[in-house]
Amino acid sequence: MFSSSVARPLQLITRVMQWSSAVIVMGITSYFIHRGPRGQHIIYQEVISTMSVVFFLPAFISPFMPTALSKFVLAIDVIFSYLWLTAFIFAAQDYNLNNCYLHAPPFLDCSKKKANEAFIFLAFFFTFAGMFLEVASLWASRRESAPAPLREKNGHGAVPATATTTTAV
Repeated sequence: MFSSSVARPLQLITRVMQWSSAVIVMGITSYFIHRGPRGQHIIYQEVISTMSVVFFLPAFISPFMPTALSKFVLAIDVIFSYLWLTAFIFAAQDYNLNNCYLHAPPFLDCSKKKANEAFIFLAFFFTFAGMFLEVASLWASRRESAPAPLREKNGHGAVPATATTTTAV
């Protein structure tokens, strides 16, 4: 089954990919803001990526302290998964629906815009995956730390010797 020893490395890999995707989106979007006119979608992407870089930091500690941080990290994952999905939809509309070269910021390579869109999707994907891994890790740690149920050593429904019933006449 799924144990905390399996969950920890998976969580750390997911969190590194999540955080690094957010940093890359922050860098590319900052470049877009520096280069030219910025639209509302670019500002939204910059705000979400900057907030993510800060808010994703407790997720690096969460695999080692599941009972203390999991609920907080899970709430961050739920909120930011929707924010990243919205950012991805904005990027897809801007760069796939319209002419990529002419859309905000205009006259920049489409390859940079497509790379930004790809890393926005990766940030969404790893945030979504991190949410499920956080729940699985919390479940595994609670299952492992729960006391084992007490079992009697009588077989197949037999009544223990001390609990025999007597009938009164």
